Amino acid sequence: MAEQLLIGPSRARVKLRSPWAVALLPFITLGIYHLVWWYRVNRELRDVGHGNGVDLGQSPTSSLLALFPGALIIIPPFVSYWRGTYRIVGAARLTGTEPVNGWIALVLFIVIQPAYWAYLQSSLNKAWAAAARGPTDAPVDGAPPSPAIARAAARDKLASTADRDGTAPAGERAAGASAGATDPNSNAASRERDPSLDAPVPADPDAPAHEPGGEPATRPD
Repeated sequence: MAEQLLIGPSRARVKLRSPWAVALLPFITLGIYHLVWWYRVNRELRDVGHGNGVDLGQSPTSSLLALFPGALIIIPPFVSYWRGTYRIVGAARLTGTEPVNGWIALVLFIVIQPAYWAYLQSSLNKAWAAAARGPTDAPVDGAPPSPAIARAAARDKLASTADRDGTAPAGERAAGASAGATDPNSNAASRERDPSLDAPVPADPDAPAHEPGGEPATRPD
C-alpha cells in the first residue's frame, strides 16, 4: 500500500509507491493503472513545485492526454515522458537527492519500459522522503525561490547581524519606542515625583550664619 506524505508549506499530498507495482500493475490492469499513475505523478510534481515557487509542471491532464489518446499519433507520449523525466530530475534537485541519470532513463525507455517507470518512481520516492524530513530552499535550474523562503532568509540574516553588533534591529527599536509612547503606565510614572525630593534641606549647625545688616559672623576658635 502506498504511503501518503504532506510536503512543504502548501502541504502538498504525495505518495511513496512501490516501483514493482508501477512496473507490473499496468499489465494486470490493461494499462489503466499506468495512465492513473502518470496523471498523479505529474499532479504531485505540480503541487510541490507551486508550494516551493518553482516550475515542476502546470497541467497533469495534458500529460495524461499525451499518452491517451495522444498515442494514436505516436509523438505526444515521447514528449510527455521526456518532460516528465525532466520534472522528476527537478524534484530531486529541489530536495537535495540524487536525480535520475538521463542516459540510463533513455536506455530503459527503449529496451524495457516497465523498468523505466520503476526507475522514475524510485527517484520520486527518495525525493518525497527527503522533502518530508525537512524543508529546502535549493532553487531548481536557476528558478527563483519561494517568496516565503526569501522573506525568512532575510529575517534570519537581519537577526544574525543584530546579534553580532549587539544592537536590536531597527524594526524592534521602533516597536519599543512606540510601545513606550503609547504605554499610559510609563507616562504616569514619569509625571510622578518623590515627595521627599521637595522637602527642605536641614541646616548645618556648623555652617556660618549671616546677620542682617552686617558681615557674616565668625565662629571663635
